Amino acid sequence: MATTDLCDAFEDQVRDGRVRILPPMFQIYGSRTTFSGSIATVKVFEDNVEVRKMVEEAGDGRVLVVDGGASLRCALFGGRLAQLAHINGWSGVVLNACVRDVHEINCCDIGVRALGAHPLRSSKKGHGEINVPLIISGTRIVPGEWCYADFDGVVISATRLSI
Repeated sequence: MATTDLCDAFEDQVRDGRVRILPPMFQIYGSRTTFSGSIATVKVFEDNVEVRKMVEEAGDGRVLVVDGGASLRCALFGGRLAQLAHINGWSGVVLNACVRDVHEINCCDIGVRALGAHPLRSSKKGHGEINVPLIISGTRIVPGEWCYADFDGVVISATRLSI
């Protein structure tokens, strides 16, 4: 489903906040340019241990939304994690952070949105939280909600949408 069509069809829900649109701050990575699914969340800062734990689990078509605190100082997601996410059935990953190994990610059949690319890997201390509510650029995102992403943007909905 095109995010533009969703926004048009559910304009009243956009206005009352049941459907939210993330700011246009994400770069597009991965060979899957359009993806959607139920949301799982991770909250970390410059440490991707919890991100890895999540993509090692069965994705079942879900979208992993990662709040990396908008850090531009290292990458939280790279080629190996993209391969794991694809193998384990994740539909996509949205990162409020950076990626690395862009060529490898772009060869994977997974959708990825991130703030940019950075060559430095993150730390591995294991600090973070899994499946907690997030606030990304003023937008609240709760596990179990739905994410829809395409070339026009990223839409979050309290419920599954269909038109």
